[in-house]
Amino acid sequence: MTYSTASEIEAAIEQLVTARTLLIALDFDGTLAPEVDDPLEARAIPAAQEQLLRMLDFADTRLALVSGRAIDSLEHVAHLGDRVLFGGSHGLEYRLDEGDSPLPMSAENTAALERLDALMHELADSAEGAWVELKPAGRALHVRMTSAEDAERLTNEAVTRVETDIPGLTTRFGKNIVEFAIHDADKGDAIKRLRDYTGADAVFFAGDDTTDEDAILVLGPNDLGVRVGDAPSAAQLRVAGTAEIAQVLAILADRREAVVSARTN
Repeated sequence: MTYSTASEIEAAIEQLVTARTLLIALDFDGTLAPEVDDPLEARAIPAAQEQLLRMLDFADTRLALVSGRAIDSLEHVAHLGDRVLFGGSHGLEYRLDEGDSPLPMSAENTAALERLDALMHELADSAEGAWVELKPAGRALHVRMTSAEDAERLTNEAVTRVETDIPGLTTRFGKNIVEFAIHDADKGDAIKRLRDYTGADAVFFAGDDTTDEDAILVLGPNDLGVRVGDAPSAAQLRVAGTAEIAQVLAILADRREAVVSARTN
């Protein structure tokens, strides 16, 4: 796998940062923060966090985290204050400047979520290390800490039983996780909504997982997508890991700061 060179990264960023209003949107786990066994202990690496905090102060620049995490979980690990925008649960939840956007849940939705919760916990209880992440409109079965054999069994059984017992749910696969949601949305929807909300002329997005491709695929010719890792991607740039994303963010911050400073002088 060939990763983007420094000159390729710098050239792409130079073109991006001239936008009148720039939206910088980022996945969290695996992109800013290394994968850990306890998701509540995840933190962006210091080099990345430094650049995020720095860019929060830039004029005509908005920072957003777009994640599969529920908003409350994302806020807990982000430590970015109240100026960052959040798109959580794969585009189902939002925390914008005016607060949270309510998630519509009918009585039928609530009943389906209760059945899903019972099923996911039943499966998780059948294998050491498996656990269930609670989300406002879904449940995620984590198998990172199980044996490879149990991980495969649980994933397959979860998909089969949900399709049979609770048809109509949205299914997503990620790294060591299978997730089911009552409503249908993805990170591409989150990028579209955040672009509209901020009035951004250009969007920067970086992510590391299969679900991040939904965001990358809605980017336009004036935007820039970065894929972390070596999986297939439609992103313009590719880097190896969180340390490399921090380097990209440092370049982005330097170039954007120069542009917005020149406008005010």
